[in-house]
Amino acid sequence: MPDLNAPPRLLVIDAATDTLHLALQAGAHTAQRALPGCAQASSSLLPALQALLDEAGIAAASLDAIGFGRGPGAFTGVRTACAVAQGLAFGLDKPVLGLDSLLAVAVAAWPAGAGPAPGELAWVAVDARMNECYAAAYRRAADGGWLPVEPPGLHAPAALAARCVAAGPVWIAGNSLEVHAEAWGALAAGPQAVPQARLDGLALLNLARAAWAAGLAVDAALALPLYVRDKVAQTTAEREAARAAPAPSAA
Repeated sequence: MPDLNAPPRLLVIDAATDTLHLALQAGAHTAQRALPGCAQASSSLLPALQALLDEAGIAAASLDAIGFGRGPGAFTGVRTACAVAQGLAFGLDKPVLGLDSLLAVAVAAWPAGAGPAPGELAWVAVDARMNECYAAAYRRAADGGWLPVEPPGLHAPAALAARCVAAGPVWIAGNSLEVHAEAWGALAAGPQAVPQARLDGLALLNLARAAWAAGLAVDAALALPLYVRDKVAQTTAEREAARAAPAPSAA
């Protein structure tokens, strides 16, 4: 059994967005990379991972676990991160850590001690294309971490904005606030909004360390992506209808 009290060696991968995020922790050493994602991710991912290991001066076999952003996000990207993490873990006989890609946005937006106070609610909403957003709600824990309140799902931005207005003051982060600014209305520019928030490698490492310490590493066979949308593209008629429809707005 691994010693959970020892500084872990963790490698993390996320391709849920149009940026490929990689990060490595080896004891006190941490490093991250942000590279073009989408179609380029599959060709650059493995060389970039090897470069991170070479920079740290460690072999892949010395890793304790491999974390991956399980989504939600771009279908191909989420699947790529999961498949690569699973393949490496099988080959190295290491466990995996499934990481919430939306929660990583909250971690990047509000480090411990910033943003929501313990007990306060925060939403993360990121563009899902097709005039929708992926969103989830979390509550700040007393230790600075996060507790899930509403699991990741697919939402119409205006409907989600209306929920937030009805609930009263709420913290919100994610690029849906920029992409769907008209639907979010005044909330997008409010004092508790962080529209520029994006996940990054250090946020992923933060989640991976917490998951490792909590004993949440699982066998590579259990590495599964999180899909919240069955349909990944619109028909031409649907795209034209969406362009012609008036944009909804939040009260």
